[in-house]
Parts: sequence; structure tokens; C-alpha cells
Amino acid sequence: MTNRRAFLKFSGALALGSMLNPLSLLAQPKRAEKPIGLQLYSLRDDFKSDPKGTLKNVADIGYKHLESASYTDGQIYGMAPTEFKMYIEDIGLKLRSAHLGGPRYVPEKKEESIDWWKTAVADHHHMGASYIIKPSMPIPATLKELDIWNDYYNAIGDIAQDAGLQFGFHNHAREFEKIEGEVMLEHMIKNTNPATVCFELDVYWCKKGGQDPATFINKHAGRFPLLHIKDEKELGESGDMDYQPIFEAAYKQGLDYYFVEVEQYNFEPLESVRQSFNYLNEAPYVL
Repeated sequence: MTNRRAFLKFSGALALGSMLNPLSLLAQPKRAEKPIGLQLYSLRDDFKSDPKGTLKNVADIGYKHLESASYTDGQIYGMAPTEFKMYIEDIGLKLRSAHLGGPRYVPEKKEESIDWWKTAVADHHHMGASYIIKPSMPIPATLKELDIWNDYYNAIGDIAQDAGLQFGFHNHAREFEKIEGEVMLEHMIKNTNPATVCFELDVYWCKKGGQDPATFINKHAGRFPLLHIKDEKELGESGDMDYQPIFEAAYKQGLDYYFVEVEQYNFEPLESVRQSFNYLNEAPYVL
């Protein structure tokens, strides 16, 4: 993916060419729309009453990529996988990732849990998703307990890989706490298979957990193909999040998709989601 430095160099060359020959503006191709994604949990209440209308609103704002947060009894937002896929593609959207909680995991019943994941992977493969992400987990008391989860995630990762998807884990702030002297998320990164298990870095919760997101990405380069771009409310609202170094680090190590997530609001949720889209769309460091 083009990094910011290359993009600025390219943009500068275009600007210089335009000053030398104003007619060249007519020949310049229109810049592709930014592939900004949305975690649909941001509009969770809207989906309760009007799933299709809410998806159309997301497309009308300009979002291109979706990360879902609904999968129950083989349906997504009340639709069968084939119906959902056809509808979103008709309005210009693509499902790229999905948050899946999965069944309550009990090691003694691992095979039952694995069977659930096999079905979920198949359904999301049919919808065109590239990633399935576990959005949270209980916080273990010991590293031994954490390694039980790591083994479980490696097993799910194998299932996903067989279907052409990748399994991953999404952090909150607590995963940056230490267990027996080790940062929990770093232990997970070290003890999961990098070929089959990735991580979706929620940059807001990373900072709330006491880490600098760009530094953390650089330290574990290659493990973060996905980002959640978040703030206290709408993007840029708090003034505490510096997204430019985050995007630069992420592009350098191989960012695949990024998703806006808005969990709290100053406005109606749809307006907060719209303002967050505009924030990234106007940011020169976002490609």
C-alpha cells in the first residue's frame, strides 16, 4: 500500500505540473475515494429498527468497507448471509471483517466451540469477508490460563485459514495490564501463530491502556493488518488522539483495512459517524 511519503511526493509532482501547464488539470485522473471502513457497532441502535436503511445511510455517507457486529443463528442483521451480501454490494459496500463473540468457551467442550467457529467461518466466507475477529475475552489470572486461550485462538486460526480467512483478536485497555510481569497482549502476540492469528489494534483503547499506538505497532510490525480508529466520541473530538503517526506506522508495516468506531456521541449516532468519516476523508495522511 502506498505510504504517505510516496503519496506526498506524487501529489507535489502533480501540483508542479499543473502550475507549469494549467491544461494538465483536465488530464489528471480523479483521485480514488478513500477506502474508509466502519465498525457497524457504531450504529447499533439504528440497526434494531431498520437494518437495510441504516446500511444505505452508511453507503450514502461515503464509507466503502464494513466490519459487522451481528451474527446470530446464522443470520447477520436479521438477513441470511447471501441476502446480506447481495444487498450491501448493490449499494456499493463490502464486508471486510466481522466481530464474532462465539460461544462461551469451556476447554472441556472445545470441540463444540470449534464446530460453531467452523459454521461461522463458512458463512462469512460466503459473504466475502477476509477477517473474523474476536472482540473481547475474560482477563485470565495467570499466564497458564492465558495460554489456554492462545491455543484456542491458534485452533480457530487454522479453521479460518483453511477457508481463506484470517482470525484475529481486538483489544480493549485491560489487555495492556500485566499478568505475572508480562503485558497480556504482548504475551498473546508472542504465543499465537503469526501465519494464522492477527490482531486488530483499537488505537483509542491502546492509548487508554498506557501505550503509544504508533510505537506499539512498530514494535510488533506485521501483526496489525486491521485498526479501529476511535476517540472518546467523534474522531478528533477529544484532542488527545494523534492519528498521523498511527497511520504512518500502520501503512509501513502493512495495513489492510481500518474501521471507524464511535461508541459515545455528542450528536445522533448517524451524525457522529458522518463527522468521523469527514475527519478521515479530509486528513492528508489517510490514503
